[in-house]
Amino acid sequence: MPVPVNIQTAIMRAPEIPLPFYRYLYRQVGARWQWVDRLRMSDEQLAGTLNDRRNNISVLYVNGAPAGFYEYFCEDEDTIELSHFGLIEHALGLGIGKWFLLQALYAIWALNPKRVTTTTNNLDHPRALQLYQMYGFSPVSTGTGIVRPLSDKELLELARKS
Repeated sequence: MPVPVNIQTAIMRAPEIPLPFYRYLYRQVGARWQWVDRLRMSDEQLAGTLNDRRNNISVLYVNGAPAGFYEYFCEDEDTIELSHFGLIEHALGLGIGKWFLLQALYAIWALNPKRVTTTTNNLDHPRALQLYQMYGFSPVSTGTGIVRPLSDKELLELARKS
């Protein structure tokens, strides 16, 4: 699956991603989908999670600007979880979502796991499950996401960390 014409893309691994940059990506990608868990982590907790040697982050750039990211976690030698995946709003509608997911899956399968997992719920994009199934995932359970918005105090603390 080729990238649409007239779009310059680059996907770069970010092995030592700075916490403010990660929080920026996480907020930009996840705001519409109610991603808040990583934003509630202290610097120490987040650094511990991101710097775990089993955790891998790659950032998508489109026409020179950050446009999304994917993150996967090697649970053990047999199982890898695609833990985060998404595009920043300015990259939506460019026709790169399926291509970017395919690049993430190529990177994961290149490690030769026996199983690749991911999690989605009703808070995700309406076609997320369909897209994952199109690339070979099979649903194993269902669940409902809970919206837990950031409080004003949490937003202020987050602004201080950025």
